Amino acid sequence: MLEDRKFINSSLIVILSEGFLSRLSFGIISFVLPLYAYRRLGLSLTETGLLFSLNLIAEQAFKPAMGWVADRIGLRLSFTVAIALRSTVALLFAFATVPWEVYGIRFLHGFSESLRDPSVNALIAEHSRPEGLGSSFAWYSTAKMVAGSIGKAFGGFLLAWTGSNYTTAFLVAFSLSVLPLYVVARYLREPQSMHRRVSKPEASDAPETAPAATPARTSLFSVAVLGFLFATTAQMVNQLFPLLATEYAGLNISQTSLIYAISIGLLLVSGPIFGWLSDNVSRKLVLMVRGLANSISSVLFWFLPTFAGLTAGSIADSLGKAAFRPSWGALMAQFSSHDRRRRARTMSYLGLGEGLGETLGPILGGLLWHLWGVPVLFSVRLILALIGEIYAVRIIRTPDHPMAVDKRPLPAA
Repeated sequence: MLEDRKFINSSLIVILSEGFLSRLSFGIISFVLPLYAYRRLGLSLTETGLLFSLNLIAEQAFKPAMGWVADRIGLRLSFTVAIALRSTVALLFAFATVPWEVYGIRFLHGFSESLRDPSVNALIAEHSRPEGLGSSFAWYSTAKMVAGSIGKAFGGFLLAWTGSNYTTAFLVAFSLSVLPLYVVARYLREPQSMHRRVSKPEASDAPETAPAATPARTSLFSVAVLGFLFATTAQMVNQLFPLLATEYAGLNISQTSLIYAISIGLLLVSGPIFGWLSDNVSRKLVLMVRGLANSISSVLFWFLPTFAGLTAGSIADSLGKAAFRPSWGALMAQFSSHDRRRRARTMSYLGLGEGLGETLGPILGGLLWHLWGVPVLFSVRLILALIGEIYAVRIIRTPDHPMAVDKRPLPAA
């Protein structure tokens, strides 16, 4: 028993390390790329929003098929290949000089994510205790968000220190992206439940157009829609925040970087707390914090376009993300536990709603800002956030919905 616990803990540590190191690298890119596209390549706000949605479009297009691939070849191998592709993406950005090259690289990034996300979610679910799923996803989300904030802050300081030398920033991001590749390839082990699955594939294992049936299949679509609404409102501003801070609020790059740095300490505390609340108090209550946070940040960004206002709004958004991930991850694990041989596939279908929201959000945000200005952007975002809260309350009240029952612990496979 002790040996099993050590195995689970060591595997989760490897996954957490990958999440931190990968997001540290792409945190730099997330800060640098919109400024590079807008100021150096001359893309409009709408085109910049499309740039950040292109990888998400590719991710959603390939994700169901890649979920099947992950179940077929093994979670560890698919996860490792996905990280290698992401490292290639970071390197290619350093040599991109025209818009079509940047768009192509973003498409490749989306393909790598379509393979990575189902694999990593299934790995976390497999290596976690059923009663501690929320905490496991919370720690993974915390590692990613903290690293993302550090990366974005570091990206701003890199630009300020090098005199806006974008190539240097991209090369630094690539150097950091190689580290998680080594960690996963060297130390991550395949879950025990996958050994027989990989070595003895069954004839029935073929790509499907729908996930395997589960006792809660009538709730599958409602959960995906909820993820779509929350993700859309979050991503309408998230990817465009560097432009919002510099072009709308008039902050300089160093001030914008400082905003990301301020939220780091708060994320370290809030993520694990929300994970514990999700496992021990109420998953549905923690889930609904996301919509409330999106509403508050919209008001702050709109009416307080200052350093203090944008910092407060950014903190609200960060708290919303910290609350959303543990409850959302645990819910996906609950659905996918009914058929562990197809776990990555089920994860990929459940993630489509959130992924489509992340795809639409930057396009919608950039379009609204370009056509009608910031007031319309935040008005629409506020309305969508309120709709998400109302919808969450409605589906939670549905008698047969898993969130309405909200039992602890989650059912084991």
